[in-house]
Amino acid sequence: MLSQFTPEPGSRWTSLAPFIPVPDVYAAGRLDADSEGLLLLTADGRLQQRLTDPAFGHWRRYWVQVEGELATSSQAIQQLTLGVTIQGQRTRPAKARPLTAAEVGAAALPERQPPIRHRLQVPTSWLQLELREGRNRQVRRMTAAVGFPTLRLIRMAIDLMDGQPPLTLAGLAPGQWRPASPGEQERLEQLRRSG
Repeated sequence: MLSQFTPEPGSRWTSLAPFIPVPDVYAAGRLDADSEGLLLLTADGRLQQRLTDPAFGHWRRYWVQVEGELATSSQAIQQLTLGVTIQGQRTRPAKARPLTAAEVGAAALPERQPPIRHRLQVPTSWLQLELREGRNRQVRRMTAAVGFPTLRLIRMAIDLMDGQPPLTLAGLAPGQWRPASPGEQERLEQLRRSG
């Protein structure tokens, strides 16, 4: 699905409109059509700007299924952490670590639709990657640059303010939405007023 409410003519992807019956909201940050996960929807332009402008640098946490065995490549993790060059520019330092099978299993991730490609001779592994910037297809380009192409990409959380709990996907099924809790709403309002 596309991270927008207006369908693209001739596209095979659907929009958010059939899933979100709330008028006059839009996504604060986008996911490409092949990615999954958390989207924050708002009608507040100032809040949207605070969440998406790289100057504010909010951490975004992604779980990434990659081709290859990351546990055997501390060099790839170190490169992701320090930043890699993509499209002629170095990425900001990130937080990166391999995820264990137990962590991925405990998250009870839904099956991806359509499923990722499976090749019997190529193992896959999972990585948690946290970024403070959001260039076009950045996560996919970063993992490819260190030799681990992305197969599946899920935005799991967005940090609003340092030291506060992040907004997460916890308890939401694919296509499901919910309003912000009172505590989340207060943090969003603090973020809106900041700066």
